[in-house]
Amino acid sequence: MSTAKRDFLIDIEKKYQRKWEDEKIFESNAEKQESEKYFTCIPYPYMNGRLHLGHCFTITKAEYASRYQRLKGKNVLFPFAYHCTGMPIKACADKLTYEMATFGCPPNFPDEDDEVQVEETVDFEKDPTAYKKKKGKMEMKFGNTKYQWGIMEGMGIPANEIPQFATTDYWLSYFPPHCMQDLKDMGLSADWRRGFITTEVNPYYDSFVRWHFNTLKERQKIKFGKRYSVFSPKDNQPCMDHDRKTGEGVAPQEYTGIKIKLLTPFPAALSSLFGKKVYLVAATLRPETMYGQTNCFVKDDIEYVAFEAKNNEVYITTMRAARNMAWQELTPDYGKVNVLMKLTGKDLMGAAIKAPRATFDKVYVLPMMGVKANKGTGVVTSVPSDAPDDYATLMDLKNKQPLREKYGIEDHMVDFDPVPIIDVPGFGNLSAVTVCQELKVNSQNEKDKLLLAKEKCYRKGFEEGVMLVGNHAGKNVKVVKPIIKEEMIAAGDAFKYQEPEKEIISRSGDVCVIALCDQWFLEYGEPVWQKKTEGCLKNMECYFDDTRQAFERTIDWLHEHACSRSYGLGTKLPWDEQWLVESLSDSTIYMAYYTVANLLQGDIYGAKSGSLDIKPEDMTHEVWNYIFFKDSPLPETTIPRSKLDVMRNEFQYWYPVDMRSSGKDLVQNHLTYFLYNHTAVWDNEPERWPQSVRANGHLLMDGEKMSKSLGNIISLSEGVQLYSADGMRLALADAGDVLEDANFNTPAANAGILRLYTLIDWIQETVDDLHNLRSGPTNQFYDKIFANDINVAVSQADKHYSNTMFREAMITGFYEFLSARDRYRELSAAGKGMHRGLIKQYIKTQMILLAPVCPHVADYVWREVLKEEGSVVNARWPEYSAPDDSLTKAAAHLMECVHDFRLKLMAYTNPNIKKKGKAVIPNETPNHMTIFVAKDYPKWQEVTLNHLKSNYNPSADLPFPENQVILQQLKTMAEVKPMLKKVMPFVAFVKSQVKEKGPSVLESHLSFIESEVFEQNRGYILRSLDLDSLEICEASSYHDQKLVGDVCPGKPMCKFEKRELDPVDKPSAQVTFVNIQPCTHFFKQSLNIYDTDTIEDIIARLKRADRKLKAKQVEVYRYVDPVKGPRQLLAFDQPMMWNKRKLEKLEKIEYCQSSGLKSGQNLIGDTLCYVVS
Repeated sequence: MSTAKRDFLIDIEKKYQRKWEDEKIFESNAEKQESEKYFTCIPYPYMNGRLHLGHCFTITKAEYASRYQRLKGKNVLFPFAYHCTGMPIKACADKLTYEMATFGCPPNFPDEDDEVQVEETVDFEKDPTAYKKKKGKMEMKFGNTKYQWGIMEGMGIPANEIPQFATTDYWLSYFPPHCMQDLKDMGLSADWRRGFITTEVNPYYDSFVRWHFNTLKERQKIKFGKRYSVFSPKDNQPCMDHDRKTGEGVAPQEYTGIKIKLLTPFPAALSSLFGKKVYLVAATLRPETMYGQTNCFVKDDIEYVAFEAKNNEVYITTMRAARNMAWQELTPDYGKVNVLMKLTGKDLMGAAIKAPRATFDKVYVLPMMGVKANKGTGVVTSVPSDAPDDYATLMDLKNKQPLREKYGIEDHMVDFDPVPIIDVPGFGNLSAVTVCQELKVNSQNEKDKLLLAKEKCYRKGFEEGVMLVGNHAGKNVKVVKPIIKEEMIAAGDAFKYQEPEKEIISRSGDVCVIALCDQWFLEYGEPVWQKKTEGCLKNMECYFDDTRQAFERTIDWLHEHACSRSYGLGTKLPWDEQWLVESLSDSTIYMAYYTVANLLQGDIYGAKSGSLDIKPEDMTHEVWNYIFFKDSPLPETTIPRSKLDVMRNEFQYWYPVDMRSSGKDLVQNHLTYFLYNHTAVWDNEPERWPQSVRANGHLLMDGEKMSKSLGNIISLSEGVQLYSADGMRLALADAGDVLEDANFNTPAANAGILRLYTLIDWIQETVDDLHNLRSGPTNQFYDKIFANDINVAVSQADKHYSNTMFREAMITGFYEFLSARDRYRELSAAGKGMHRGLIKQYIKTQMILLAPVCPHVADYVWREVLKEEGSVVNARWPEYSAPDDSLTKAAAHLMECVHDFRLKLMAYTNPNIKKKGKAVIPNETPNHMTIFVAKDYPKWQEVTLNHLKSNYNPSADLPFPENQVILQQLKTMAEVKPMLKKVMPFVAFVKSQVKEKGPSVLESHLSFIESEVFEQNRGYILRSLDLDSLEICEASSYHDQKLVGDVCPGKPMCKFEKRELDPVDKPSAQVTFVNIQPCTHFFKQSLNIYDTDTIEDIIARLKRADRKLKAKQVEVYRYVDPVKGPRQLLAFDQPMMWNKRKLEKLEKIEYCQSSGLKSGQNLIGDTLCYVVS
């Protein structure tokens, strides 16, 4: 397959990337404070691999916005940096070191066993909107490869280079430069001087982070103490989102651990525990329901452990739960599980227990099929009055003797009825019983019914339930739930227990737990800080309601966040250097560092000093304060004040961030921390707070998630090679704008290459031929339409770019704009041709509108084809007038009608009907059409329209009343009564038009004169339908009113007929047309000219006679001397010079029966000339 067109685009791209770099076109500096600036950025990507199209999709949102704002005349700053802080790089380097030490170099790995994928089921009790487990980032990127060596090979790194990645420094030296080059290859308009890597390797950035954290500590935003955190026992530190291989975004889930006492005699399997206080521990989210316990459930084949707990107690849970409890100070030795014995659920069946707060003194352990080993503790409290699963299982055991016998359950062990404990409006005091009976739940295996039953019970019970028992009888469940929990904990009947919502695997491969550990933490959620952050959000543009709501939810639930760890890369905590600042905490205000980065550092590593030649050690806390705080005093420093003021001015000019582009998944952590930290650091300067956050969905590839197993992950560099930079950028813009997952469509990307190449080719050809295009006034109908189309495209693209709706900007500013150009070519070809000025205006406008998305193509055309001064990058957004809606509607109406006429012509010439079993003979091919139009609606239609208009409500589910209601109302109107048979079909027609075209259809008059639109485009209509003549007739004056009775404004009717050359009622004259241009294949044509014919009619007939003329521009001339002119020889070398003396362009023609054809007062004779261009 030829790649010539793509390669042509790539050559252009490389050329203009070099030009931009040489011209330093994207290097931005602070100007006068009055100048309008625009500062945008994205969360810097992590440097443990090459960028792929998913990264690029988010990057392009900031990229398109920055280029658009530059066209709007703003001073734009778009910097880019490289994140290296955290565990991933260190963990990967260590893992690679281990693999090479264990398996050799290159390693010889053992065969991998097939892994069984377990699908998680929905747990509605925890979350009614729960979803199935998703693959983690690493698995999505590299499949199930468990060896780091294989992952590196998957990145395309040569085997002889992989060993160098065993040191973290090599990661830092390898990936950031590759990332920069990949982004340059796609044409990113970044100010590369301001780039940097994070971690203490960069001394300038390291100093900035230390200042940031010292400031937070001064503001009392950082505290030290025991907090529940996701924790890796292997790494012996908290495991934050960016430190995870799987489970990013998974948070701790807090339960109440219910201590259910094992009564004597113990089951035989537990006899060795006799004399100890033994408790089965259940994890519940509903402590208020413990009054209704009738038993507890375990699963027969789950493996449990009895382990030593504090206070000489023994707990029975799964090992997974025991491990979590050990890290929550619930065992004698922190982090250690002393297993006393292992057992299965079958060993516990039928054991007698004492359930705290239960009505019954003694209940029993029973089997339940739905108990999960990977959720909670593997022990489930049973409250059949309010839990549908519990009720269904208890009834199964009561009603099925074989089931009881299977597990050794005696009859008295299930002889318990549900206990009323909560009154739920609509469901009574046994809500689970009521709902299960309503849904006809007959077994614990009816999962779908039970899921629905839980939804009904749990939500309503929590929101509206009222306690019937205990000290809080009469109170709302929502109010007393936390109180009852604390009372049970205080009484020693329960304890706080947390575990991850879903499995979390650290980068080091460790299964994480929730640990109660000493740590430095940011006190997110502190009321005063939270309120200030909510104020920031309130004044911030989020572009989508869903984004704002996601922020609101996160701010509402977010609390303390561990900001330190002991393993990985990063900056040491300034006041406690045994800790490192974790990766989500050193990346919240670094946008401020962008404003001075180029002044401080001369490369991305900070190994060289920047333009101000300042040493890292001179960047003290007071110096940073002076740069970033408007009221901070001049510090004592060796740095000259002039240099300090340069940095301060840069910050004050560029800050705040005008738009931050990011994936939507970062709202729940990074982006909310971003808001919190800005309100903390600049607590008295709200003008420095973020102005907007533009979130986007994930990127699919041809409708599927990107994953290595599907082979559909395309790196950024591969994307450029496959589709060219502009072809890829266009496809990414097309992929989607909103928060739903977008789709990169590879056929569309390939089509984009062809579309861009064809556009360049057409522009080059057209510009070369501009001198042959028409000049002068732009007063033709199609000129006015096209000029209005340009205004529409510019105004709509302006609106969409401003709202960061880039797909919509491409639809209106590129695809529909191309269609408008094609329509102009088509309409003008049947008239006087395209106008030189309008076409040049279109090309310039198209390049500017396309420049944010396809800048290489735009700049190539701008500089090399149009020969404009400077770069399109620095052009100004086109000025435009308000679009004329009537012209837009007139053009659309014309195209729609011609399309409709064409379909009716096909039906006329090829009737697909039969009469009495015989095929109908096709009509003769017509050469004439009559169009019937109406200026006004008949009175009954006008009354009906006005009635529909007065009853139209676009915001309602049904914008119009029901048809029966409309009919009853119209029946009472005198004008409508005689036409009742026609009124409802008319109503149906109007409704469909409103749905398709909008409420303007309800107007009783068109915003344009329909007959004039058809008249002014007579030539186009004739050419499109391949007809000789056209007549436009007012329907109201036509003799056959029955034929034209349905004609109304905007709904014309056409009639086709075959006319003879010399019809009796149409006088005509025969004329010979001669082409006077040398070396052409156009010859003489003899044609009839009819009375009432226009020049457009004649040209259309000429083109019909010679099909080679159909796509050409034709002009007709008369001889000044109609008798001698046709007999004189032309100057063969310069016929048109001769024409200027002997010929005159024919502008109008009329038929006179006595004297023949005339043009004004001049006779024409029997010969005319035509010229083709």
